[in-house]
Amino acid sequence: MDYLLIIAGFVLLTAGANLLIKGAAGLAARLNVSDLVIGLTVVAFGTSMPEMVVNMVAAVRGNTEIAITNVLGSNSINTYVILGLAALFYPLPAQKSTIRTEIPMSLFAALAVLVLGSGLFFSPVIGLSRTDGVLLMVCFAGFMIYILRLAKQGKAPLPEEGYVPIPIGKAILFVLAGLAALALGAEMIVRSAIRMATSWGVSEAVVGVTIVALGTSLPELATSVVAAYRKSSDIAVGNIIGSNIFNVFLVLGISSVIRPLPAYGNLVTDAAVAATGSLMLLVFLGTGKKRTLNRTHGILLLLVYAVYLAWIISTL
Repeated sequence: MDYLLIIAGFVLLTAGANLLIKGAAGLAARLNVSDLVIGLTVVAFGTSMPEMVVNMVAAVRGNTEIAITNVLGSNSINTYVILGLAALFYPLPAQKSTIRTEIPMSLFAALAVLVLGSGLFFSPVIGLSRTDGVLLMVCFAGFMIYILRLAKQGKAPLPEEGYVPIPIGKAILFVLAGLAALALGAEMIVRSAIRMATSWGVSEAVVGVTIVALGTSLPELATSVVAAYRKSSDIAVGNIIGSNIFNVFLVLGISSVIRPLPAYGNLVTDAAVAATGSLMLLVFLGTGKKRTLNRTHGILLLLVYAVYLAWIISTL
């Protein structure tokens, strides 16, 4: 029954995120917010909503290991698995701004979790305190300022052409239905994941960094693979990098403000793996004249994640 509940929860998360994106985009359009800002904010936020809602439910319920591992696991899956698979479909060139600013920012986000969570330097506790959460949210505010400046310069990707905003009543209904589906799906996943971890005799952290993280990454997986298949490389790469930044600075920031998140046994390893993924992207895209993530890079990313997954299984 728990397996079925988790699958149903993932379906609700994906459907809820899609409804929320449609409804929020419709509301923003009806309120005369530019299409560019809609694409950069509403859509990016929407793809991170599964992680957001699962983390908020986990934090409120006191399942702090799931709250941290969901983000770190999702970011690793985003980088190694989703971009790895997307690169197999079609080589993915990246914009200069992505290499110079966004990927380093994603690397900084993973390193911030590593430093703050392990109690290094100025962090007074081992784990993420409410103060650490506030610091992460300040970083998120800085990222949003950067995005808005990028939008004003006309360098950010535009949303799909031919977008027609839905009626405002329908938009509100979509937003409410999306939020309800997200909340219900997250509750089902967290409860079932805890029972599964107990029955298997493994920690919440293992379930969170694998099963829960994979499920909450489904929107990014669908978006990036389809974008790569359609040769829309900016969407495929930008969706993942932006989602990784949102997950740490916003999702983990809010979660640790709701409830401090103590460190768990494999936090340093999981954060280091997430940071290594961003570093690999920086090396792959920053070296060479084409600035392209090719099939060889995709295979290497998938292999690294396979080794990491094998290590997780060996520690059970």
